[in-house]
Amino acid sequence: MFSLSKKVAVVTGGGSGIGQAICQRFAASGAIVYVLDVNLTAARETAAAITADGSQVFTETVDVAIQKDVRATFRHIHEQAGRIDILINNAGIAHIGNVEETTESDFERIFQVNVKGIYNCAREAVSIMKQQDGGVIINLASIAGSLGIPDRFAYSMSKGAVLSMTYSLARDYLQDNIRCNSISPARVHTPFVDGYLANNYPDKIEEMFATLSKTQPIGRMGKPAEIAALCHYLCSDEAAFITGTDYPIDGGFIRLNT
Repeated sequence: MFSLSKKVAVVTGGGSGIGQAICQRFAASGAIVYVLDVNLTAARETAAAITADGSQVFTETVDVAIQKDVRATFRHIHEQAGRIDILINNAGIAHIGNVEETTESDFERIFQVNVKGIYNCAREAVSIMKQQDGGVIINLASIAGSLGIPDRFAYSMSKGAVLSMTYSLARDYLQDNIRCNSISPARVHTPFVDGYLANNYPDKIEEMFATLSKTQPIGRMGKPAEIAALCHYLCSDEAAFITGTDYPIDGGFIRLNT
């Protein structure tokens, strides 16, 4: 069950955190994995960990915000692999601040990566998937796209756009057998969280880590591997009846917070 054997999977932001966990999970399930990241060193570190198991994995460096580079990368993958079965739009950046604290450059950078980046990658993937027997696209959204979260103005804007793009892609390509869903995590323990704590609370990292963990009703942060497991299912043939849906994976944050 849930085999991805010989399926070609492209994972953006695959060099760390959730993206890395997805790459590892997919490779373990038999997928041919392309690790895309703006940081080639990080992409290669992910690939090195995977190839130790004898899986097929390749790395590409690309800034998802630059359309011509995305186009060149996807065309290269298509020429090399012959198809693209799965696209995981995971690359993204965070921002903390309300509207007054968000500069124009902050806003534009968030938009370029988190919104335009998904547009760029989906556009190329769809054109390839239409030539074959379909495909699957998963967009990494966030609970911040569905809820009002303090001091996340630009980030929430971008993740709300991710949800809307997910629904549009799913509707527009039903007849092409292209499924599109999104996943909305709450706080997940990634290197970003560790860096945030080290930079902002160097003298009380453990205390603040516990505080952030308790914002999820379940009492802890999510794990990248848990997000990867949901992503794995949604990309498998067992999920062939699922499209146009957002999946919160949030430790009860949306429904149980009062």
